[in-house]
Amino acid sequence: MPEGRKSGWRDSRGPRTAPGTRDPASRRAARKWPPDHPSGRPRTVALPTASRVPGRHLAARTAALAVGFALILVAPRPADAKVFLTRTEALELAFPDCSVVRQTRYLTADQRQRATEAAGVAIDSRLVVQYTAVCNGQSAGAAYFDAHRVRTLAETLMVVVDAEGRVTRLEVLSFLEPEEYIPRRTWYDQFLKQRLDSRLRLKRSIHAVTGATLTARATTDAVRRILALDQVLREAESPGGRLVP
Repeated sequence: MPEGRKSGWRDSRGPRTAPGTRDPASRRAARKWPPDHPSGRPRTVALPTASRVPGRHLAARTAALAVGFALILVAPRPADAKVFLTRTEALELAFPDCSVVRQTRYLTADQRQRATEAAGVAIDSRLVVQYTAVCNGQSAGAAYFDAHRVRTLAETLMVVVDAEGRVTRLEVLSFLEPEEYIPRRTWYDQFLKQRLDSRLRLKRSIHAVTGATLTARATTDAVRRILALDQVLREAESPGGRLVP
């Protein structure tokens, strides 16, 4: 036994038992090596396994990730998801035979703050996209699109506001929540001719909807947000006002 080694030590050839623990017959059997081996001892051949094949685990994991990513890309929308109109179709309904110009507005920090206070709801961005329309040489108002979360999925609205700051049209472009949470068309019509004031809230000018409370709240907040932004932009375009491009 090598110096410093104790009974029962291991080396690369496998376990060793303490001296004297083998019987004579097993010792004689252990010395009978196959005659065709040059050293008189059997040769142990390590067969390749999954853990010994270089890159096999890496390739398998990469393939699994690729499949998972592909499933994400092709994952369908919820079965009840509805897309009713594109933006182009909604604008054509609101402004038939009119000239519509898309304008990108950038609010100042003060304008954003004033719009937030007037709306009573959060305004997360200083960028506002406004679609202004001219019909027969007369201003036909402006349209705004607002995408927001209802419960866990999104709803997208178009709200048209006239020069007096009143809602003249409201369209639901898409609703990704189950369709059962969409109120009737007559409920949305409550917003027509409404202006931004303290009455434009649920259970005041706007009736609540049984079973669709989150939709009603999200829609009311979106209309208030759009009216507040429109008001700030019109104030900026009035004499003495300034719109930051």
